[in-house]
Amino acid sequence: MIREMIAILDFGSQYIQLIARRVREHNVYSRIFPARVSVDELSKLPLQGIILSGGPASVYEADAPRCDERIFDLGVPILGICYGMQLGCQMLGAEVIPARNREFGRASLTILDKIDLFATLPDETLVWASHGDQVTNPGQGFVKLAQTKTCPWAAVRHQEKRFFGVQFHPEVSHTPKGPEILKNFLYDVCRCTGDWKMSDFVAETVKSIRRQVGDATVICGLSGGVDSSVVASLLHQAIGEQLVCILVDNGLLRRNERGSIVSTFRDHFHIDLRVVDWSSQFLTALAGVTEPQQKRKIIGAEFIKAFKSEATKIPNARFLAQGTLYPDVIESGAPRGEGVPPLSSSLNGKEQGQDALATHAKAANIKLHHNVGGLPAQLGFELVEPLRDLFKDEVRVVGEYLGLPDDIVWRHPFPGPGLGVRILGEVTPKRLEVLRAADEILIDEIKAAGLYRSISQALAVLVPVSTVGVMGDERSYENVVAIRAVDTTDFMTADFSHIPYEVLSTISSRIINEVRGVNRVVYDISSKPPATIEWE
Repeated sequence: MIREMIAILDFGSQYIQLIARRVREHNVYSRIFPARVSVDELSKLPLQGIILSGGPASVYEADAPRCDERIFDLGVPILGICYGMQLGCQMLGAEVIPARNREFGRASLTILDKIDLFATLPDETLVWASHGDQVTNPGQGFVKLAQTKTCPWAAVRHQEKRFFGVQFHPEVSHTPKGPEILKNFLYDVCRCTGDWKMSDFVAETVKSIRRQVGDATVICGLSGGVDSSVVASLLHQAIGEQLVCILVDNGLLRRNERGSIVSTFRDHFHIDLRVVDWSSQFLTALAGVTEPQQKRKIIGAEFIKAFKSEATKIPNARFLAQGTLYPDVIESGAPRGEGVPPLSSSLNGKEQGQDALATHAKAANIKLHHNVGGLPAQLGFELVEPLRDLFKDEVRVVGEYLGLPDDIVWRHPFPGPGLGVRILGEVTPKRLEVLRAADEILIDEIKAAGLYRSISQALAVLVPVSTVGVMGDERSYENVVAIRAVDTTDFMTADFSHIPYEVLSTISSRIINEVRGVNRVVYDISSKPPATIEWE
């Protein structure tokens, strides 16, 4: 049971998920709501506070998103971030105008009031600003808490309404003291107790699964990734032999991956795991196909066929378990009754920074093959989604609590289409073997160097380009393998990992010497955006 909650109202911020994660990192449960969520709905929740997110609009525009003004009557503290500050101040009588000097990037914040929000901070600190509008003439009800060189009202407090506003982003890593600011808001202002613990989540989720499922059988698609593995472990703890897992071998897995999954879940955890070898069907369907989206569609369609072929054989199966996470819920848009909003509108440039990474339609299309698509409706299944309230880092904590091996809990993300989208061009058995060998060397050397946990995701890509080389005093004309490794906290933005040259040298040397058909290795040093993490 959730005993205290911070409601985050979404005005279109690209950082909305990051705000929610930052709150949860302080052991306080947070949930994202659409900007126009009703006060009546909010009043039914165990609210300790509200955060108004940033956003791309200007509050003085006719169609600017707004919230119910009665939120100030709920009696809980409210923190406005960037657009959220401007909106809250405007609703309480302040004026917001285009700034003479806009602030984008790092700014030096001078703190003038250290009673609550900035109580533990030094007099000067760096913050990340991203705004073209500013609050001016706020009126008698406001107290100035901080300022920058070009923004006189960089942080405010309203004396009567328990409203706080900051004209910068405490949720991003570029604001070094941001975690302290949020912690002060949560604990000193909102008086949160910090009772959001994974042990409580696991206990409540196990009870919830048992209530939902009864004596029916639940089918879980198991890929070996952290999400599906944690779902399977949670379900097994809740319902034991009522769980049946299905692993579809699409022929696009990493080397020895199928055997490792079987060993872990069937032999160690004693879970009923069925393996469907559909590799020949996948590779036959992919023959001659080079267009990335077409490959994804084929892989998705074949997965459904393979999964159905086994699922229809399982008696009393009424439920299908999926590893849906909270970011998936936010991005795809949940049913209104769930109280979870779709992600808000695209940027129009007023609050600048990274561009929106994708439209929701595009994101949904890319992710379609990652789960079971239309299977619930086709088979008449009800969904079980025990992780739908969690972020990826929280899922890893649950996995550790459940006793899953580190190799699974801390496994790097692996795409649903597998190596099929890491081979640029046609997917063939020969090209798969080349990439499997290169991928194995990459991961082995990163682990040997002690870098696997610090790198967010590492992968090898087989490029459809042959280059001239010299091997054994003879001319060669062979494949190029690209290495990609990134550091990120949320996978929305990422920077390339600064792997030491000696490690890169070892990786390159081993791949060229040990993988027949490769004579060149390159390292991808692009960031996201503009590049995505995967190449296809």
